Amino acid sequence: MPDTPAAPVIVADEPGTFPYGVLAERHPAILRQIAEDIPYGPEQRRALDALLVNCTEGAVTPLPAGAHDRDRWAAWGMDAHAGRSWHDVPWLWSESWFYRQLLHAVRYFEPGPWQGVDPFRPAKLAELDAPATDEELAALDALEDVPEDARARALLHGSLWGNRADLGFRMSAEGAEETAAVPALVADDSERLWSLLDGSPAGALCLVADNAGRELVPDLLLIAHLLAHGRIARAVLHVKPHPYYVSDATTADVLDAVRRLTAAKGAAGAYGHRLRAALTDGRLALRAHPFSCAPLPYADMPDDLRADFAAATVTVLKGDLNYRRLVGDRYWPPTTSFADVTAYFPGPVAALRTLKSDVITGLDPGTGAALDAEEGGRWRTSGTHALVQVRT
Repeated sequence: MPDTPAAPVIVADEPGTFPYGVLAERHPAILRQIAEDIPYGPEQRRALDALLVNCTEGAVTPLPAGAHDRDRWAAWGMDAHAGRSWHDVPWLWSESWFYRQLLHAVRYFEPGPWQGVDPFRPAKLAELDAPATDEELAALDALEDVPEDARARALLHGSLWGNRADLGFRMSAEGAEETAAVPALVADDSERLWSLLDGSPAGALCLVADNAGRELVPDLLLIAHLLAHGRIARAVLHVKPHPYYVSDATTADVLDAVRRLTAAKGAAGAYGHRLRAALTDGRLALRAHPFSCAPLPYADMPDDLRADFAAATVTVLKGDLNYRRLVGDRYWPPTTSFADVTAYFPGPVAALRTLKSDVITGLDPGTGAALDAEEGGRWRTSGTHALVQVRT
């Protein structure tokens, strides 16, 4: 990163660390859950079993010669990492490699009856259609009588907290700063973000989505509100081109979320119809760039994606994985300048993130020390803290 001393790249080679637990425990659990959710045939089940052994005990094995994206993955480090333990390569890379290998095991990209079948779809739909989602959408009705400024802030917190979005939806103008979500913010540049979303006639928002389901819905609600009230003129929503990291949003997930909203009653249904109209008239566009599934930081983004971000009034990156890719998946000292490590980014950039990994930058000197004293290192990975950081 420009003018910033490099910090150690995170790898998953030390038992007891959070990254090691993801490779050794979470990934095998994901494979078992997929086999339970979807009645794959014997060939795919054998491939899933082989992947379980390989990702926990084996070494990186390159994609077969006929894989449609083999050259792309070679450029992304596949050949360089071949033969090495999954635990000895950068954690960001090995996590991404796991999902690419999972799609290979279930024949997602191969012509045939299973081509394009999302292995995570049952879990995504179960969450999206859960009764808890009804409760969160019903809470939107209470915001209709709240002044627009306070409603926008409530929807921003809904987007920030994802599947804890009910905390955001129930915020009111009078009690917003006293809700449980706000004290859990370790950094809050919200006002700087609002200064960028100031209603410019040509204002354009790029929002790089994170998860589908109950976490994507608040993102869409925020976009719909910003469009409806003239805070932006258009929005581009970046999603994944194929299933990734269990619940990352794809185009199909966006359509499912819009369907869920338009089928709802009250304010939620109105939001859904506004989103559908914005999609059809082009005020809301979707992008699914291959680099969205790359095992690399955004500092390595290709020129066409850089141009897309450069054209935006502000780019908002949602979620933990996007944060890791934005600042670099490294053990940064918590006080490392967020502005410095994102200086390469082509235009104003904001991060909305609940903390679910060790990476953190931009904290005041006493904040990290106070959190460590109170919670040990758990605050970094538990998802109980969040941040809004902006570099203009």
